[in-house]
Amino acid sequence: MRRLLKLGLVMTAIVLPLHAAEMANLRNGFSIRHQRHETVGETTRLYMSAALDSGYIDVPTAHIESFEPAPPDPGEIEAQRRNSQDLKSIVSSASDRHQVDADFIASVIRAESANNPRAVSVKGAQGLMQLMPHTANMLGVKNSFDPAENVDGGVRYLRDLLLLYNNDMIKALAAYNAGPHRVQQYKGLPPYRETHAYVARVVRDYNRTKLAKRKQQPSATARRESAGAAVIARRTAEEASSAR
Repeated sequence: MRRLLKLGLVMTAIVLPLHAAEMANLRNGFSIRHQRHETVGETTRLYMSAALDSGYIDVPTAHIESFEPAPPDPGEIEAQRRNSQDLKSIVSSASDRHQVDADFIASVIRAESANNPRAVSVKGAQGLMQLMPHTANMLGVKNSFDPAENVDGGVRYLRDLLLLYNNDMIKALAAYNAGPHRVQQYKGLPPYRETHAYVARVVRDYNRTKLAKRKQQPSATARRESAGAAVIARRTAEEASSAR
């Protein structure tokens, strides 16, 4: 049975900035695309990727006129589109296997890793659903950076928590974030700012997704009815013509 979340928590979510590509505009009219830069005195280092050990170019600071956001790279856009499609398929499959609402799974993934399969938290949680190594081992997940394996393990864990708390999604989310022992200790949502913000972020995203789908439904129905009416009108005209 699919589980729907019927709560309206309103809390402020913490949004962390992500590195975006930049353009370094030089005084000679050329520009250099890069991921990030560091300026130390008379030299500015332009890193070619966001990785800490990535290649770089050193440019005299005085030669740089300005920095600005880089335009989207067509290759990156296509890769993101493919990854998005792949993730949607993975989530749908896990939803069907374990009978957990696909939109709920997607909201948890967005809150946990922002859809980044290589994400690693400061505490060591890994992958799309941020599985801790001991949790991954318990779930039989051998490679937490494999999207399909990570999502399958994470959804199985979510399903077990939902069953444990009689489908109380708030408790299940709190346990996913802070651990079941904390939910048991406080007999509900633990008094941790991080956990409250996390639960609110998932709930808000989930409800927003469901609301958007409900708004689209009447439009889709109206289009189908309009198309059906057009077919009926065309057939009526054909029949009237043949009768003459």
